[in-house]
Amino acid sequence: MRFATKAIHFGQEPDPRTGAVTAPIYMTSTYSRKTQDEYAYARGANPTRDALQKNLAALEGGEAALSFSSGMGAITTTLTLLQKGDHVIVTDDCYGGVYRIFTRIMKGYGIDSTFLDLRDLVDVEDAFRPETKMLWMESPTNPLMKVVDLRELAVISKAHEAISVCDNTFASPALQNPLGLGVDLVIHSTTKYLNGHADLLGGAIVTNRADLQEKLKFSQNALGAVPSPFDCWLTLRGIKTLPLRMERHCDNAEALARFLKDHKAVSNVHYPGLPDDPGHRVAKKQMRRFGGMLSFELREAAKIVDRLRRLEVILPAESLGGVESLIEHPATMTHASVPKEQRERQGITDGLIRFSVGIEDVEDLQEDLERALS
Repeated sequence: MRFATKAIHFGQEPDPRTGAVTAPIYMTSTYSRKTQDEYAYARGANPTRDALQKNLAALEGGEAALSFSSGMGAITTTLTLLQKGDHVIVTDDCYGGVYRIFTRIMKGYGIDSTFLDLRDLVDVEDAFRPETKMLWMESPTNPLMKVVDLRELAVISKAHEAISVCDNTFASPALQNPLGLGVDLVIHSTTKYLNGHADLLGGAIVTNRADLQEKLKFSQNALGAVPSPFDCWLTLRGIKTLPLRMERHCDNAEALARFLKDHKAVSNVHYPGLPDDPGHRVAKKQMRRFGGMLSFELREAAKIVDRLRRLEVILPAESLGGVESLIEHPATMTHASVPKEQRERQGITDGLIRFSVGIEDVEDLQEDLERALS
C-alpha cells in the first residue's frame, strides 16, 4: 500500500458494528469490563487513539506508535529512557523547547548534554563518551534548515550502543522516513503538518524497536500526557490530506525561496531545495522533496517586527505546518529562551526570520512579502 492510500485508510477501516466510514470518537474515561478486557481506563488506551497510532506507525514505516497531548509530551516521555549520569548529544540548531528541557530540566536530574553541529561526522564521533546514551537529531533543523545525514548518524549511534532519535516534524513522513534510514525513534509534533489545520496540540513517537516501545508505552501511561479522543480524531482527519498538502507546501516554498534569494533586502536564504544550499546533496538523498519550511536573513535587522506587521496574508505567529502561512522572528519568539550568545554562535541572528509556507496562492504570498520587505 502506497503512502497516500495509507494516509486515508490505515487504522481507519469501516466500523465493524455500524459500517461507519469515518473512525468513531470514543469519548469515554472508563470502560465496562463485563464482556471485554482490552480497555480499562482511557489514560492507558482509547480506540480512537489506537486508530491514530496505527496510522502514524504505517506512515513512518514503523512497527508501533504512541501519541501524546503535545510534541513536548512526546519529547519528555522519550527522555524517560535516560537516567542519572547519562550523556546526550543534541543538534546545536534545535527547537527552543528542546534546548530548554535539556539545559534547565534534564541537567537538574544529572543528565548532561553536548550541543553540536551534527553535519560534521568526525566531531560527532569524537563527542561520544562511554556514558553517551542518546543522539538527538532534527533534519531539517529549526530554524536554520540544516540537513544532517540520518543514515550515517544512525550507524555511529549504533556503534556506540546509543539510541538515535530524529524529530521529523519539519519534513513529515510524506517527505522523509528516518526509521528506514536506521534511526531508532522518530518524534513528531502532530500539531504541525500531520494535523495541518492549527486547531489542536499533539505529539507522537514511532519506532521499530519492541524493547523501546515497551518502556515508552509504560511511561506514556504513567506520566499521562495523552491526547483527547477528539484531538486524535482531528489528527486523523488532517492526515487524510497530508500528501496533497505537502505537495503544495513544497511547490510554494521552492518558488518563494527563489524569490527571496534574489531580493535586495535579503542577505541569505536557508532552504535545502536551493541547489547551492549546503544541505542540498544530503537532502536529495534522504528526502522525497524539500519541504514547506525555510528561513532567511534580512540585510537590516532594525524594525524587523514592524516589517512583519505590514503583512496582510502571511500571519506573524509561532508554530508551523498549517495550511496558512506563518512567519516569526526566532530571536524574540520561538528561540527567545536560548541565550543571545548561544543564538548568535549558532547563526540565529537578530535578522533571521523563519517562514512556514502555507498553501495559499503563491502570487499572493510573494506580493505580501514584497510589501513587507520594500
